[in-house]
Amino acid sequence: MHNQPFKTHFQLFTAMAEILPIGTILAVAISQVIKTAHAAKDVVIEKESFRTLSAHLFDIVSVLKQLELGELNESPITRKALENLETDVKKANALVEKYKNRGRFYLLIKCRHIVKEVQDVTRDIGKSLNSLCLANAEILSGISDEVTRLQNEMQRAEFATCQSQIRILDKLDQGLASQKLDNGFANDIIVDIARAVGVTVEPSEIRKELDSFKREKEEAENRKERAEVYLLEQIIELLSRADAAQDYEHVKGQYMQRLRVIEGHDPKSESIPPFKAFICGITNNVMVDPVSLSNGTAYSRVAIEAWFGSGEKTDPITGEPLEDLSFRSNIQLRQSIQEWKELNYCMIIRSCKSKLMSRNDSSVEDAVYQIRDLIKESSINKDWISIGGLTVLLIDILPNLRNQQVKTEVLVTLKYAVEGHARNKDLLVENKGFCHIVPCLVHESTPSKAALELIYEIAVEESGQNVDYTRELSQQCNPVSFLVTILKGTEAELSEKAHKILKELVDIDEENAVISAKEEWYEPLVDCIVQGPKSTKMAILRRIVHLELEEHNTKVLCELGLIPPLLEMASADLEAKELSLSMLVKLSTVSENKRVFSAAGGVPLIVDTMCSTPFPVIIPAKCLEILEKLSSNGDGIKFLVDVNKTQLNLESLVENLLAFLQNSLLPCTVLRPVLRSLFNICESESGLVKTAVLTAGGISLVLNLLDHADSETREAAINLLFLFSNHEPLGVAEFLLKPRRLEAFIGLLENTNKSDVQKAAVGLLANLPKSEVTLTSKLIELEGLKAIIEILESGNTEAKENALSALFRFTDPTNIEAQKMVVELGAYNLLVDFLKNGSVTAKARAAALIGDLSMRSSELTMTSSTGQWCSCFGRARVNTCPAHGGICSVKSTFCLLEAKALPELVKLLHGEVHATAYEAIQTLSTLVDKESPRRGTHVLHESGAVVPILEVLNWGSESLKVEALEVLEKVFMLTEMVDRYGSTARMGLVRLTGRSIHEEGHLHRKAAKVLLLIERHSRSSTSFVTGVSG
Repeated sequence: MHNQPFKTHFQLFTAMAEILPIGTILAVAISQVIKTAHAAKDVVIEKESFRTLSAHLFDIVSVLKQLELGELNESPITRKALENLETDVKKANALVEKYKNRGRFYLLIKCRHIVKEVQDVTRDIGKSLNSLCLANAEILSGISDEVTRLQNEMQRAEFATCQSQIRILDKLDQGLASQKLDNGFANDIIVDIARAVGVTVEPSEIRKELDSFKREKEEAENRKERAEVYLLEQIIELLSRADAAQDYEHVKGQYMQRLRVIEGHDPKSESIPPFKAFICGITNNVMVDPVSLSNGTAYSRVAIEAWFGSGEKTDPITGEPLEDLSFRSNIQLRQSIQEWKELNYCMIIRSCKSKLMSRNDSSVEDAVYQIRDLIKESSINKDWISIGGLTVLLIDILPNLRNQQVKTEVLVTLKYAVEGHARNKDLLVENKGFCHIVPCLVHESTPSKAALELIYEIAVEESGQNVDYTRELSQQCNPVSFLVTILKGTEAELSEKAHKILKELVDIDEENAVISAKEEWYEPLVDCIVQGPKSTKMAILRRIVHLELEEHNTKVLCELGLIPPLLEMASADLEAKELSLSMLVKLSTVSENKRVFSAAGGVPLIVDTMCSTPFPVIIPAKCLEILEKLSSNGDGIKFLVDVNKTQLNLESLVENLLAFLQNSLLPCTVLRPVLRSLFNICESESGLVKTAVLTAGGISLVLNLLDHADSETREAAINLLFLFSNHEPLGVAEFLLKPRRLEAFIGLLENTNKSDVQKAAVGLLANLPKSEVTLTSKLIELEGLKAIIEILESGNTEAKENALSALFRFTDPTNIEAQKMVVELGAYNLLVDFLKNGSVTAKARAAALIGDLSMRSSELTMTSSTGQWCSCFGRARVNTCPAHGGICSVKSTFCLLEAKALPELVKLLHGEVHATAYEAIQTLSTLVDKESPRRGTHVLHESGAVVPILEVLNWGSESLKVEALEVLEKVFMLTEMVDRYGSTARMGLVRLTGRSIHEEGHLHRKAAKVLLLIERHSRSSTSFVTGVSG
């Protein structure tokens, strides 16, 4: 009666199926097939069989969808075939569900049966598919080959159990048949099964699998499956004998029992001799897996099998012929041998304890080798060595060992002890073992590798308690610094293990990502910021925002993808903005990072944020710092683009930056980056200076900052002011002449620690009008001139060039007192040095300055000569200057000959550089007085200056040629100079006149004038001019 409702529901479902549209039934079938195909991929046993089934089901989906697209045949045959297919797929799904979450040990035992079930259901589905396809062949004609292949493969499916699993099952069956129920066999078979199904040989995991086995046995009992129950009982009994499956209290009690037995034995002894009955008569060794013959004698199983296998039919010891060659397991003898072995284990453990406590290197080394042998001999010894106190002793002696090799062996032995053994891992952690192990990681030490592998075993290898162990590792003695060093090492295997441990540490505590970053390993830190929740991102940024980063480290952070998430955070709440912008300041220092920043659309974001009013001052300050970094190092406006690489509106940006300077209350954290950004931007795009100076009143805004209390703000202001003054210097001189301001300005000139500030200050001075005589006087009075000359001595190249320009204010020929101050302060020798070793700009400016001084030399020589006095013995014989005709010196007459400048000026003519040649010719011209040119002309002749001046007519620019002609006009006023150089000069001069002295143009007229002068003074004239003009 209780089945009646089920039948009614089934009949109702069948009736509904008959009236449902066939398209609906098809859609349901497709859904069921897809669901089963996905589920089949997740079964952990016989994966290949279930994956093949899954692949076939996915292929069926394609066929069914093809039917769905066509006009499916509504015939009863089609409907029946579709229903059969759906039923078979449901069977497959039930099979998947049946085995999806079962215990792994149980699934291995049933693997042959499972394979058969999968094979049968696959064939059934293939048959149903075949029926459906035959009824709809026309619709499937386009994929008929694929359909035929699929049907054939499924109907003929042959699935086989994996050979490695078959070997395990055969070994298990053989052991059960021969009643191998001892501990040794149980240990072996449980390791094989665990490895085959991916379970670690840890007591907790093994007991979990055995509990699952017991549940399966109970369910089999409920199903009244007696054969199944009997098999499972046998397997449970066998596997329960394995060390890994035994209850700890039982293991401990067993050890204590054995320990009491050996108390009567000599403490120095390490073994109990075996009884004679334990010795195999064939091998003469203690028997392994003893078996008894029909006559009662016992031998090792392998040995007697080999004996009989060689054709022998006698008892190996007695020689007695044997009619019955069968043998059976001698369980009692096997247990006795096992007990004897366990007593010896306890003897060795007792001995090792004494050796470890001695702290003697050789004794410790001997003990650790014995402990490892014990563990290899039997897995129960992992528990017994800990119960006997050896594990704790190994931990305790570790820090006191000086011998690095012995320390390594201790670490290796500890790894043996904890490998796959949760209790020993717990013991190590509880006894603060990490505090002793982590220091062994020190780079390039012998124990380093062993320590790493021990930590890896505890923190990374499969275990349900890894999280707890890793947390303890992080808290007891954080190894991140050591691990990062190993990670960066050359050994790939160790590096990989260090990487995995670090990942576990970071997962357990985000602080470890920060510690890693301090050691210059940034991967986990970036991962936390990129992938972590907001709380993690914020916590990490709070910790690293003050981290000092080298340039190469910022590149690494950028390459790891840190900039995009930071930009995303810059659009979030206030704290997120501040932290992310602070970090972006650090990253925006190198070109590669700037490129990534601009490509990610960061520039418009920070400009918009910078100009937004509601934010606290720290936000625009950080934005301005980023803008400063983006435009620094000569990059200027290069990276000031949007995500499409379109240039920002720079004029608007400059005006917005200058607007900040209108607020005198802003802190220097805002003012400094504003000034530096303006400098960088305007320096790279000179057209923006006009916007800054004329449109936005930049000079007046920046001038006010020269009084700022912050020295760096003043320095940034002077740099920008120098740039502005190149275009519009008005108002600066008046500002400097106000009380105390010039003193502060001279302080900038004297600032040898800031070469860029010094360069800008002296450059600004150079740009100011020379007509400001009051400023010149004040600078001399306040030792500003001295500061400029000191820059000439010790400044960088650009500062020196600007200082030379500034010096023109003091070498004005109309201000002889200022000139004297320049010379008295030692500037003349410096100027000559610049002629020798300076840059092209410096040489040109030095030559011009010497020219300014030389213009007064003749006048000063005359004054000096009239002031000479005679001694009582008559007029003193003195050497007169060949150029000025009197007594000259550098200090009294500024004579360039006395300063040894003449040879250097002539060298400048040979260099064929327009800038230097121009100034050199002008300065040489000061030696030749137009009214009395003889002395100066002869000086030029004797110094070899005339020929290079003539050569200028061949290569110089028009203005340079005019200057050369000015000098030559004075030179060729002397007949002897015409005789000496006239013929050389004629051809060049004729070229310049264009063969007609009447041609228009200043250069032509000058050339013609000199040519006529040569003709007039020529002693052997052939009326060349007549020929030219005729």
